[in-house]
Amino acid sequence: MTDIRRAKISDSEILTNIAVESEAYWGYDSDFMEKFKMIYKVTEDFISNNPTYVIQEEEKIVGFYGLLIDGHENSLEYLFIEPKSIGKGYGKALWTHMIKTCETLGIRELVIVAGPDAKAFYTKMGAVPSGEVESLVRKGRKVPRLIYTL
Repeated sequence: MTDIRRAKISDSEILTNIAVESEAYWGYDSDFMEKFKMIYKVTEDFISNNPTYVIQEEEKIVGFYGLLIDGHENSLEYLFIEPKSIGKGYGKALWTHMIKTCETLGIRELVIVAGPDAKAFYTKMGAVPSGEVESLVRKGRKVPRLIYTL
């Protein structure tokens, strides 16, 4: 049975591991992944202060998303699925839940900065490319920036 629930502070390490494993799925080198883990660590503070939800299959967390709501520019900070669960519809289920969460919060626009490998998923969901930005993980690397309008 699949269930989506609010993330708990105690989930922070599991969520960080899912994010790292999901990003590593695309074949990045160990140097890149070490920096990624430091920058994209899912902290207890983030979970406490931002809408963060997990998707579970039989009580096991298989993916999650987290929104960064700052009043100026709202963004999808995280959306990751564990590698062995990619392609099973969990990403779309989280996306649908995330849209409902945004509607409830009155969010009209979301910024998404994603790795190049995830761009196709977001455009399929209706996000529109809006240029590129400098990667936080590797200097000189450009990554897609997308906008989703609700």
